[in-house]
Amino acid sequence: MKREIKDKLLEGITYIASALSVLVLGAILFYLLTNGLHLIDWHLLSSNYYSSTANASVINDYEYVPMSDYSGEGIYSAKWGIAVEDITTSHNEDEISVVYVDPNSPFNHMESTVAGEEGKASSLSEGSLIKNIYYINENGETKFLSRVQMGDAAKLIGILDDQATGIVSCNFQSLGGGIRGSIITTLYLIAVSLLISLPIGIASAVYLHEYAAKSRINALIRQGIDTLTGVPSIVYGLMGVTVLFPITQLVGATSTSILLGGLTLAIILLPTIISSTEEALIVVPQSLRDGSLSLGATKSQTIFKVVLPCAINGILTGVLLGIGRVIGESAALVYTTSTVINDYPNLLSQGTSLSLMIWTIMSGEQPNFELASAISLIILAIVFVINIIVKIIGKRLARSFV
Repeated sequence: MKREIKDKLLEGITYIASALSVLVLGAILFYLLTNGLHLIDWHLLSSNYYSSTANASVINDYEYVPMSDYSGEGIYSAKWGIAVEDITTSHNEDEISVVYVDPNSPFNHMESTVAGEEGKASSLSEGSLIKNIYYINENGETKFLSRVQMGDAAKLIGILDDQATGIVSCNFQSLGGGIRGSIITTLYLIAVSLLISLPIGIASAVYLHEYAAKSRINALIRQGIDTLTGVPSIVYGLMGVTVLFPITQLVGATSTSILLGGLTLAIILLPTIISSTEEALIVVPQSLRDGSLSLGATKSQTIFKVVLPCAINGILTGVLLGIGRVIGESAALVYTTSTVINDYPNLLSQGTSLSLMIWTIMSGEQPNFELASAISLIILAIVFVINIIVKIIGKRLARSFV
């Protein structure tokens, strides 16, 4: 009777703990969806984080031509052939965005006035944010219309329609707020870290389980691997700066770089990959090895053609854990890749991964919870997709020994 009560009590505690875990995870997911889902679109994934500013004036020989009809989105000025709308950017700023520019519009017949680019063809493109406009009023005077004076989209179109008789110049910028550079940086880090850690980690696990004899030295090696698994990643970051940075300097990296971050992450992943691979090798029955050897196969043939194919699911589990660690790592990357958001990253340049980008945008004076939530959802989506791909690969490559 007492045993039944104890079992029921333990069972109840298990259910309660599981329910609390599900509720906490559900609450986190609900918060991310409600705050960040509306920001996720193709622009967020494909555009740069920093905006590029342009300044252009209407070409001298432009002649006014009647504009075509427009019935799309936004507030349209038939007089100047431009449609705009009010938006809130990923930086939580209210802006006036261009949604349409007529081919005959003066805003489509401009030339750059930026130093070094004078005279180059320029135009107000869809998605641009209008910052200021110089126009000519009815008295022939040149007036300046600032972003504050514009107010909103309706007021801007009203001013241009009622007061402007000609457009002189316009200052505008791209929308920005995208995470394309951080996605590329994350992919670089995954590729570099796995290319280095996978072969070394799998080879080490094969040696420790298949070749190494039981000895005090091998026991110490295993103990060291288990110890490295629990070392804080910030310590690895410091190690990367002091030990690995001279190596990256040899290939042309003059400061912290994505390559340095990838090398550091490779070292972080090694204990996880070694442990998971060795656990997968342990599960493979010894009878398979004995059978292969009895048929005349060498030890290396047995390992590569029998043991490893049977252990592929466990190895891929280690790969999945490694990829998740790379995507979610931030502390070690603060020292090795920097916290500078780079829209055009390469292996020898600085950059931020998706997780480090969250830290960067949340550590400013005005944390951007919505953008951080959107990036978090993208990270979860990437991990989910990679998980499915790894499962599919595992099913295709695995060999059953049951």
